[in-house]
Amino acid sequence: WAASAAAPREQLGVRWLAQGSYLSHGIEGGREHCTFTPATYNPCQTGDSNLQPSYGLFEKQLTLLEEAEGGFDQFTRSYKSYGVHRMPDNSLVFKEWAPAAEALFLTGDFNGWDNFSHPYAKKDFGKWELHIPPKEDKTPAVAHNSKLKHKHPRPQKPRSLRIYESHVGIASPEGKVASYSNFTHNVLPRIKDLGYNCIQLMAIMEHAYYASFGYQVTSFFAASSRYGTPEELKELIDVAHSLGIIVLLDVVHSHASKNTEDGLNSFDGSDSCFFHSGPRGEHSLWDSRLFNYSGWEVLRFLLSNLRWWMEEYRFDGFRFDGVTSMLYHHHGIGSGFSGDYAEYFGLHVDEDSIVYLMLANHILHTLYQDCITIAEDVSGMPTLCRPVQEGGLGFDFRLAMAIPDKWIQILKEFKDEDWNMGNIVHTMSNRRYGEKCIAYAESHDQALVGDKTLAFWLMDKDMYTNMSALIPMNSVIDRGIQLHKMMRLLTHGLGGEGYLNFMGNEFGHPEWLDFPRVGNNESYHYARRQFNLVDMDHLRYRQLYAFDRDMNRTEDKYGWLAAPPAYISAKHEGDKVIVFERANVIFIFNFHPTNSYSNYRVAVGPPGKYKIKLDSDEIHYGGHGRLDHNTEFFTEPMEFSNLPNSMLVSKLYYLLP
Repeated sequence: WAASAAAPREQLGVRWLAQGSYLSHGIEGGREHCTFTPATYNPCQTGDSNLQPSYGLFEKQLTLLEEAEGGFDQFTRSYKSYGVHRMPDNSLVFKEWAPAAEALFLTGDFNGWDNFSHPYAKKDFGKWELHIPPKEDKTPAVAHNSKLKHKHPRPQKPRSLRIYESHVGIASPEGKVASYSNFTHNVLPRIKDLGYNCIQLMAIMEHAYYASFGYQVTSFFAASSRYGTPEELKELIDVAHSLGIIVLLDVVHSHASKNTEDGLNSFDGSDSCFFHSGPRGEHSLWDSRLFNYSGWEVLRFLLSNLRWWMEEYRFDGFRFDGVTSMLYHHHGIGSGFSGDYAEYFGLHVDEDSIVYLMLANHILHTLYQDCITIAEDVSGMPTLCRPVQEGGLGFDFRLAMAIPDKWIQILKEFKDEDWNMGNIVHTMSNRRYGEKCIAYAESHDQALVGDKTLAFWLMDKDMYTNMSALIPMNSVIDRGIQLHKMMRLLTHGLGGEGYLNFMGNEFGHPEWLDFPRVGNNESYHYARRQFNLVDMDHLRYRQLYAFDRDMNRTEDKYGWLAAPPAYISAKHEGDKVIVFERANVIFIFNFHPTNSYSNYRVAVGPPGKYKIKLDSDEIHYGGHGRLDHNTEFFTEPMEFSNLPNSMLVSKLYYLLP
């Protein structure tokens, strides 16, 4: 308790001839460790030799942008001139960068898919342009849908970040590709009710292969049309803003799909263009192409892409996927990270990628004051989440990826009585001072077929037959429900400066996630989230949902995620008890499977009277109702665990009754 559409549409296509090849491209829609660094540390001022080279390169790029393009503001507006644009007279202007192409043509239903009727004109520096006048009736030669005006401003950056990670296509109990409109009308109200103030949208950037989870992007300037229209996505974000919820895009700039028919690969007939040529341009595990971040036009493309998503759809920031792969030439493949600084600095570090990330964060935070950026990095790169002006990479948060791995390891390898409290606490609190982390108890990868969610690890097949609240819980369900709540609350309170949950996991979603593919006969049966289970009063999923909701609401009241790291006063191996204080809230956990404790003394900082504010043992959370919420706890001026005060907790019940 705590006290105080089924497939992407391609309406236009660019076709070109290069060295005898015939290709096409769609253009729809235009392990953590503990080292401490003082918060005031500035490597650029103190002369840190590891960080100065990157910062010097970053400054050089900014200077070049100023001299060649008039600054990054103009440079990142390149989406307004590249791609397709309608002029005031309804003529259309198309502009592309394809330096190795010998000829470039536009084809689509507007010209009967004639491959050669509309050639581009070649310009300097590998650029190509095409002008198409309006029809005789003065309408555009290529029709376009009207745009939706946004009605609501962006919400302010929240004090505490509580993220609901979502995939639009699976956000329905029905076995089909769900829509933007379904998410707007049926899922957003649930997210608001649950107390999350941020949505992280996966698989929005267009991707031809649905089962890639959105991580094999084929069109960077197109929102996936399999869920609906661009206007419907804009409406989703606008309604979220009206509810006070910010929306982050899961952006994939770490690699790109190898597709040549509908992707960037071989865009101009060469194996380079946007990517490195040869082995450096291939990711051996992901089977995808790797960007050449030193390329001027590549920088224009990627930085303008970020600006486009912010301006066109009014996203509030980004979760950058695959950052570890970007940081190192070895991409993290076969490399362990122990925390030795030699692992983070040297020739194996990709300086071009680092400078790109510094530029991206600098530009985003300069142009959009409340923009939030999150890095998916498993390596623990120092200064990843320090400001660029300090020599850092500029991210606001990194994902605490060791935490979900630790919970799965515990459930796989240890009996309840063998859980190591110190090891759990170490994993939760082991992060760099001054670099914020997003804590999460389980990842979306664990929901995929071949792995298990926490709920499925805890309760497995019993979830099919014993989740009714109309019958007594058996020991498997009882243990599973209690641990599910405690693991999530411990992660929420101790694990970071933000919290993330993958959709459905808040109520212990049963089964796994499996996208339609040849191996499952293209079935959508497991490519869905069964929100209907929460709506059934007699099922215990509703109890887990209620606890998750009230956990978030309690954090919203006391703000522990925005508070300094917790003071851990107890991690007792024999008692299996963890006690810590954060934001003047005392968290007490009894993980012992059989032992209860009476008059258990716990350390307290501020003196006074304490009352129970959140109790995982409440009956409506699937607990047993063993605590009296009218009880008041008074501190005594008795030093305990290096804190000046302490109090006696009258009852600390064991895990199972």
